[in-house]
Amino acid sequence: MHRTTAALMGVCVLTAACLYIPQLAELVGRRALVVTLHEWAGLALPVPVLAGLASRAFRADLRRLNRFGPHDRTWLRAALHRDKRHASRPAGKFNAGQKLYAAWIAGTTLVMLGTGLIMWFTHLTPLVWRTSATFVHDWLALTIGIVLAGHIGMALADPESRRGMRTGSVSREWADREHALWRP
Repeated sequence: MHRTTAALMGVCVLTAACLYIPQLAELVGRRALVVTLHEWAGLALPVPVLAGLASRAFRADLRRLNRFGPHDRTWLRAALHRDKRHASRPAGKFNAGQKLYAAWIAGTTLVMLGTGLIMWFTHLTPLVWRTSATFVHDWLALTIGIVLAGHIGMALADPESRRGMRTGSVSREWADREHALWRP
């Protein structure tokens, strides 16, 4: 699910860049094709998550992501104070930053889908809605690009975490150090 979502999000971000940045638009050309790719990738973005709901393990992870406990507040405080000590950042399977990112990206995906549909079906809504949807869609796209770059940067800085995403398992030492509250 993560790879499929990442691929669809990548198509959305790259095609959006080609639609918005004139130099990229000139380089790529074929605007109608880029628009079509962007629209269909955006429509397909929720599909991996919806398909994942069939998995018991995915639903269990969603429950973990949806629970914000006292240890998460402690983790956030340490992160805000740039305290890098592992003892000051208690975490279960997901740390507070991962939980906030998951909630934020899920919400922004839904808002982008809604505003994108308003922009796509222009005959269904008044002009002020379309103008507002375009404004929200463009600015939210910029924030998604920035936050997504941070997400990718953090993933690149943690090879063990990437291995866990790729294989489904991590070393016990890494889990004990980074996610001490995670019960196997």
